[in-house]
Amino acid sequence: MTVHELQNEIIKLKKETNTAILAHSYQAREIVEIADFTGDSYKLSVDATKTDADNIIFCGVHFMAETAKMLSPQKRVFLANRNAGCPMAEQMDRELIAQLRAEEPDRTVVAYINTTAALKTVCDVCVTSSSALRIVRALDAEKILFIPDCNLGSWVQAQCPEKDIKLLNGGCPSHASLTAAEVKKAKAEHPNALFLVHPECRPEVTALADYAGSTSGIMDFAGKSDAKEFIIGTESSIAEHLQYEYPDKTFYNVSKGIICRDMKLTTLPDVYSTLLGMNSGDAFEIIMSDELIASARGCIDEMIRLGG
Repeated sequence: MTVHELQNEIIKLKKETNTAILAHSYQAREIVEIADFTGDSYKLSVDATKTDADNIIFCGVHFMAETAKMLSPQKRVFLANRNAGCPMAEQMDRELIAQLRAEEPDRTVVAYINTTAALKTVCDVCVTSSSALRIVRALDAEKILFIPDCNLGSWVQAQCPEKDIKLLNGGCPSHASLTAAEVKKAKAEHPNALFLVHPECRPEVTALADYAGSTSGIMDFAGKSDAKEFIIGTESSIAEHLQYEYPDKTFYNVSKGIICRDMKLTTLPDVYSTLLGMNSGDAFEIIMSDELIASARGCIDEMIRLGG
C-alpha cells in the first residue's frame, strides 16, 4: 500500500473500533496527519480523558502511554511501538529517589512528567516543561528535589532563587547534545532569525534564546510572532511541522543532532498493526494495577490542583 492508502485504512479502522489516535509532536508527518489529537505528552493524556473512544493508541513513548492510562483507567491504552522508551524517564529508579527522600525528608520531590509510573509513586508533585516554573513557585516547600532533568531544573532554579532546589545528573540526551557553539553558528548563518529553545537544553544554550519554553510554547510563539525566521532548538520534527503550519515563515533546525530515536521508532504500519491486533492480543496494551495507578497518579493530581 502507498502511504495515502495506508492512512485511509487506518482512518477506516479507527472508526470501526472506536479508537482515538494520539500523536506526540515529535512524530513523523504521516502519523500526525491521521491523529485525532496532537501535542505534548501531558496535553495528549488530558485529550484522552475527553474523547468518547473506548481505545487509545499512543504514538509516542512508554511513559506517555502510562500517563494516559492513569488518567483514563477505564479505557484500553495501546503503545503503537512497544520498544519506544525514553532514556530520561528510565534514568532514575524508585529505590534511588526513595532513599534520597529518607535522607532529606523535608525536601518536596518534584518530578518532570517524563518519568515512569513506578518513579511517580515516590514523588510529591508532577510538572511539565510549561508548568514547572509556575508550580515550583506555588509550592509551600522551600526545599525541593527536582528530578530527573537537571537542565530543566537549572532553568527553574535560575528563576526561583528563593527556593533551595537540589538537582541530580539526569536529562534528555538529545537536547543535552546541543552546544552553545552550534547555536552561535546557526545565529551567524541566519542573523534575522529568532532562536527558540526547549529548557531541556544546557543552561549555556538556553541563555542564548529569544524564547525558552515547552514544545507547545515554542510552536505557539512561532505562530504568534511577527518575525519571519526562526531557529528551532528542539527535536528536529518541530521545524518541519511548523513549516507546514506557517508556510509564509522559515524555520531552521539548529543542529542535525536533536533527534529522538525512540520517537522515530513508531511508523504508520505500527499504527495499522495495532488497530488490527487490539482484540487478538498482538498489540501492546498498557496494563497497570489499580494500586499502581492510584499511587502514581497522586503527583499528577497535585499538579492539576496547582494549576499545571
